This record gives sequence, C-alpha cells and structure tokens, in this order.
Amino acid sequence: MKQFLAAALLLSPLAGLMAQDTSLHDNLVPGEGWQEAVTGFAFTDGLATDVAGNLLFTDVKSGKGIYQLGPDGKVNLLIDNQPGISGLAPGPDGRLYACQNKAGKVVVFEKDGTVKELIKDVKPNDLIVTSKGFVYFTETPTKRIHCITPEGKTFVADEGHVLRPNGITLSADQSTLAVSEHGGSKVWAWQIQPDGTLKGGSPYMTMLVSPNNAKGEALGDGATTDEKGRYYVTTELGIQVFDAMGRLSGTIAPPYLGAKIVSVEFAGPGRDWLYVCAGDKIYKRKTNTRAAWTTAPAAAKP
Repeated sequence: MKQFLAAALLLSPLAGLMAQDTSLHDNLVPGEGWQEAVTGFAFTDGLATDVAGNLLFTDVKSGKGIYQLGPDGKVNLLIDNQPGISGLAPGPDGRLYACQNKAGKVVVFEKDGTVKELIKDVKPNDLIVTSKGFVYFTETPTKRIHCITPEGKTFVADEGHVLRPNGITLSADQSTLAVSEHGGSKVWAWQIQPDGTLKGGSPYMTMLVSPNNAKGEALGDGATTDEKGRYYVTTELGIQVFDAMGRLSGTIAPPYLGAKIVSVEFAGPGRDWLYVCAGDKIYKRKTNTRAAWTTAPAAAKP
C-alpha cells in the first residue's frame, strides 16, 4: 500500500494542490445542460482543438477527412480525402497529427497541406502530442502504447498491461501519460521520461462499470484533461471525472439515455466548452473550467 501511494504521488505533481478536489460542483454551470453542436454525420470521433479554440473532428465511418466547427457554429471540411481517422492531436509546432485506423498508420499534416507518414503497419486508435514533440498512440488489439520521438524514432513504450488501450491524455503539467482501457475498468498512468520512455506504470484510476455490463468492462474511450488537473474519460455510464490524485470526482451524464460516447474535448474561444461525440452527433456544454493547455498543446501555467 505504501509503495502504491508513493507511486501515486510521483505520478501527480499537482497532488498537493488537488488533494481536496473530489467534487464536480465547481466544474459544471448550474442549469446548463448538453446542447446539440453538430449533426448529420455517421460516427463522429477524434475530437481535438486548434490554437483558436475551433473544434476539430472526424467521421470514422463515412467522413471525407477532418472537419472544423467554428465559433459561428458552422462546419467546414478542413482537410479532404483523408477518411478513416480515429484520433487527432495538434503538435506544439501547429502541425496536426492523426491516427489513420483504416489505413494502419499515423501521419502528420504539414502546414502546407502535405501529409507525412510517421509509422505504418499498425492499428492506431487515439494519440496525444506533448509540448516537447513526443507522440504517443494506443494500439488496442495488441495492448501496446507506442511512442514517436521528435526525431522520428518509433518504439513500443508499454505492452501487455492495459486491457485494450484506447483513450489517451496527459496530466496538466505533461509529466504523466494516462491511458484508458476499453476492456477493463482502469485508467493507467506512467511518468514520462526525458527520452520519451515511460516509467512506473500502474492502474491509477478505477472507472465505474455499468451493472448491465456482464463482462465487467467500463468501456473507457476518449480522454482529456482540464487546467486543474482533472481527467475526463468517456465510458458506458458517461464522462467519468478523476482528480489529479486519481480519485473519482463524479460522472457527467451523457447527452441522452443510452448514448454511446467515444471522444471528449474542451474547445471554444475560451476552451471552456466541453464537447462529446455521441454517434451521429456532437454535443457541448458550458463549464467553469477549461482545457489544460491554452495553446496546442503547451505546458500548463504554474
């Protein structure tokens, strides 16, 4: 037990600040619920946000590429002829990284519109990019978490521990990598080393499982982090929120009963709107918090 608590403190540099933060009370705006933001697609996924706060997303089943929801509420096709993307993340240099699940590769979209392949012959699900340029992505079927260094070197950072690794995010200060498992009830966390390797992996958070799920799977999927160090993970029950110590703060109900939510992100001009993908639609709700990174992504403010 003492060893686990020591690992928890190492994995949470903000633990002292967040020790008493175990409630959703100051996260949500009283009287504000979910609002429909995007409709008319088949299977929305891959939520991300750009430096202006625009929401980026994909339609894994029938979309043409990467879409952008602007502050005016209009949707534009930002990048065409790139179907089958399941995960998106901006890099510190403004480039956009993507998991092309159907094509079996991870790519980056250059500022001039060209596409560069980073790794192929994989089954990437979701990814995140650190402020130092390390790309981490989950490969659900193989139980692997991969790393791509800023120099383009690729290696398996973890294998065999996470049951069907899926959603992926960073702590507010980007010292910790967190991955949700779709085939179990845990969210794993590791300390990120200077060379991109991972250390001290442990099942850091425990997701609630629906009593109707006979397999005991929380169906953890997309994940993101707010400025106060809270982790948001989409599950069968809704968006489960954990504080920086890994304790469950509560569950934000899905937009409607039975909604299958798969991706979550903060976006909007102030990065204080919480967005979630639910099948053919994307919903949003106003919050009293905002994204962990005010640029895309950058180190959290001290």
